[in-house]
Amino acid sequence: MVTAGGQNRDGDGDGDRLDTAEILALAERALGYAAADGATEAEALVSADDARLTRFANSEIHQNVAESNAEINLRFVVGRRVGVASSNRLDDEGLRRLAETAGAIARNSEELEDWGGLPEPTRIEELPAAYAQATAAATPELRAEGVRAVIAAADSAGVVSYGSFTTTAEAIAVANSKGIRAAQRRTISQLVTVAMAPDGGSGYAEAAAVDVVGIDAAAIGREAAAKARSTANPVAVDPGDWPVVLEEYAVVDLLSMLGYMGFSALAVQEERSFAEPGRKVGSELVTIVDDGKDPATLPMAFDYEGVAKQRVPLIERGICREVVYDAQTAARAGRTSTGHGLPAPNPYGPFPLNMAMSGGSTPRDELIAGLERGLLVTRFHYTNPVHPKLAIVTGMTRDGTFLVEGGRIVGPVRNLRFTQSYLAALAETSAVSRERRTLRGDFGGVVVPAVRIDSWTFTGSTEH
Repeated sequence: MVTAGGQNRDGDGDGDRLDTAEILALAERALGYAAADGATEAEALVSADDARLTRFANSEIHQNVAESNAEINLRFVVGRRVGVASSNRLDDEGLRRLAETAGAIARNSEELEDWGGLPEPTRIEELPAAYAQATAAATPELRAEGVRAVIAAADSAGVVSYGSFTTTAEAIAVANSKGIRAAQRRTISQLVTVAMAPDGGSGYAEAAAVDVVGIDAAAIGREAAAKARSTANPVAVDPGDWPVVLEEYAVVDLLSMLGYMGFSALAVQEERSFAEPGRKVGSELVTIVDDGKDPATLPMAFDYEGVAKQRVPLIERGICREVVYDAQTAARAGRTSTGHGLPAPNPYGPFPLNMAMSGGSTPRDELIAGLERGLLVTRFHYTNPVHPKLAIVTGMTRDGTFLVEGGRIVGPVRNLRFTQSYLAALAETSAVSRERRTLRGDFGGVVVPAVRIDSWTFTGSTEH
């Protein structure tokens, strides 16, 4: 990763397409065409990536693909009118046409009365932890070895595995007419698998990392396979309020939904967020921050507006603290951006892309021991907001739901539907695991523990 117009320093062979100096120069050329076409302000965002995927089904690799892509996004401002256009034609004629298109859109758009202008430059720190050469250079053979380990674990358990193994290297550059010049490289790897048993049982496991070497494919395979074998012949349990232990895959949904519904300054300004500074929404065991510099969160040095990412405490010991801002929401509030802008045009506002929930003092294996009678939930499926202001969400359990009695798992149960306030779940959190895992959330990297919650409202069960 480099900043302020630096370049690849390690001669890693990514090529000019991922060279940060090259793509920053491309962004600057686009600004020149925008200025020539009459822009009073302009911002160019260039993103380039090499994405590679190995997919498997029925315990066999059936697809290996690689895609290289580069795109430029131009925000063109005329007074208080803003137009945005994008293109993957990166020669001078393509950039000229891009500026003309964005300018035409701006001139035919309504004025934004509360337009706060493009952001000013901020000090951006290098993040070497955001990039791993092993991931950037990962071969199909390396991913196949990982998949082979997953399949071997499935074969040993008598189940069938499905999933994908991805490795991605990307470069991002932002330049604007206010003087922002920022560029960085990142790598992300992710292994996901679902194991299916002959009797219909299923199990899930996942891992994500900056460095593909950190993913233990065999362990992921064993986890999913064991879950699939242990979910045979599930029984029905009555709906109602149950104590639960949520594994990390379910906790990711908790944080992603809270980020979507409440941790955005736009949600606060539109009066649809639950977040109020000083409001108690969780137990003292709940602390959630967004920190783009945390190596465990698949980090980013700056946002898609070129603003340095700040560490933002979202919930501290159960108390709401801050929300995240981009340039526009910050201007409305008389603040500065916290570095959480998304690519324009962006009707959704800023989002926390690097959330982490603090671990607790309870060993993960002892969370279940605290349940006299309750449920262990592996993950959620098809979750949707019902009432954002109250953070009420509906969804289902999936790939491993178990009855716990006397602090021990006694057997699988049928998947359950739920309608639950995620805020109430935070308030009912009674134990948090010491261990945490890095996973992919809906909006970026998430670091989460497993948790025990004293009451979760289930409304019904599935037929099978």
